[in-house]
Amino acid sequence: MGDRFNTAAGWALFAGIIALGGAIVSSKFFHEERPEKMGYAIEGVEAEGEGGAASGPGLNTLLASADVAAGEKVFAKCAACHTVNQGGANGIGPNLYATVGEPIGQGKGGFAFSDALKSKGGNWTFENLDHWLTSPREFAPGTKMTFAGLGNPADRANLIAWLNTQGSNLPLPAADAAPAAGGDNAAAEGGNAAANAAEAPAANAAASE
Repeated sequence: MGDRFNTAAGWALFAGIIALGGAIVSSKFFHEERPEKMGYAIEGVEAEGEGGAASGPGLNTLLASADVAAGEKVFAKCAACHTVNQGGANGIGPNLYATVGEPIGQGKGGFAFSDALKSKGGNWTFENLDHWLTSPREFAPGTKMTFAGLGNPADRANLIAWLNTQGSNLPLPAADAAPAAGGDNAAAEGGNAAANAAEAPAANAAASE
């Protein structure tokens, strides 16, 4: 009886070893590699984070339709550090009266601008102000300005338009021209017509030979 039990146990143990070995071998052959990019790509649709959101209106267009009253409200975020009235005192930041169009990092009643701004050069154009308001640290690395920036392009345009009314009054740019509808199709059709016109003499010559 004992010999039979030992024999059966031995065969069971042997079968278990064979099964375990088979599983290991099959896993080597049929192991699935994790794909480099999960999911299915859909043609014409970009994954989140690839390519970003579609670009909106340009700065000129936003300035041409800017809401000056809304820009004054945006300036409330700046009022803790800046005055904007004529002859106003400098605070943590310089007085901003007649800032639009003036040299960058100069004047303002002796305000101590950072070397980053003093060495920037150029004037506070609409474009430079837009870049500055987007990210002061990116516009002038090393600036003392601690404000992170305004992420909304419309808010920046409204603020710039309002600042422009505070002693600068430069003419705002015209809106960017809208692309002509069907312009690409018209160009393609024009190219095809030109190609057909060029091929016609050659075809007529071949037919007369």
